[in-house]
Amino acid sequence: MTLWTRETSAASSFPLHLAMPIKRKRQSTTIPSADRPPPQSKPRSARTSGAAVPNLLLAALSSEDYRELAPALELVSPRLKEILHKPGEPVQHVYFPGGGGFLSVLTVLQDGRMVEVATVGREGMVGSAAIAHAGAGPGLTMVQAVMDTCHRIPTKAFRREMDRRGPFYDVMTQYAQALVGVVMQFTACNAVHSVEQRLARWLLMAHDRVGRDEFILTQEFVAMMLGAARPTVTVVAGTLQKAGLITYRHGRVTIVDRGSLEQASCECYGVATKLLRTPPRRR
Repeated sequence: MTLWTRETSAASSFPLHLAMPIKRKRQSTTIPSADRPPPQSKPRSARTSGAAVPNLLLAALSSEDYRELAPALELVSPRLKEILHKPGEPVQHVYFPGGGGFLSVLTVLQDGRMVEVATVGREGMVGSAAIAHAGAGPGLTMVQAVMDTCHRIPTKAFRREMDRRGPFYDVMTQYAQALVGVVMQFTACNAVHSVEQRLARWLLMAHDRVGRDEFILTQEFVAMMLGAARPTVTVVAGTLQKAGLITYRHGRVTIVDRGSLEQASCECYGVATKLLRTPPRRR
């Protein structure tokens, strides 16, 4: 059965103006709003400076600092749904996603259910246990959208660079602090905001990271990400589609009206984006 093309009634908590079917022409989504990050640049083939790398943390390093780090970096191509870190297992590599995709950090419950706690794209890194010098990470990291590029570094080399307390250390710790703020914001979001608002917020963040209007999105993952039952996901996503904000066919979602999607979201999208948008600075 098709997920979001099914006829559904709007959830009672959803704003009336979004619950009404509206016919809209396809709108351009290339113009950023006040909260949306700037468009991502195309990857360059050069690898002599951090600025040539699509990951923004690596790009924040000077050419000299990046050259010192480069021998330890490996260019990899993680597959869709590939698991990079498992809870309770040692973190072998720290990953720096590039543009075009993103990773999900999830908490795994005892009954096997998973809930997303962070969405990480080119603005960040995964493997925070390495920053804390912890042997094992508490969460699971999975590829949710394939990236154009992705670099990884062995945990041992990462810690060695962190122990130098230089520019690399400054950039990583500033990002880690920002990510804690984002996780705190999303914890509050999951507690007080509606499923409709949270789905709109997540779609906006995914849209920012993939850099295109259409991307893969399954019902299973949306339910996992929102911590909601599949029937609820069907109702909520169907309402967004009927309102003309998105379309969904065959496991692929298309952002049609980004401006209205931002209005349907809660303030948490803007707060999180501002926390992550500030470029890390070398002290």
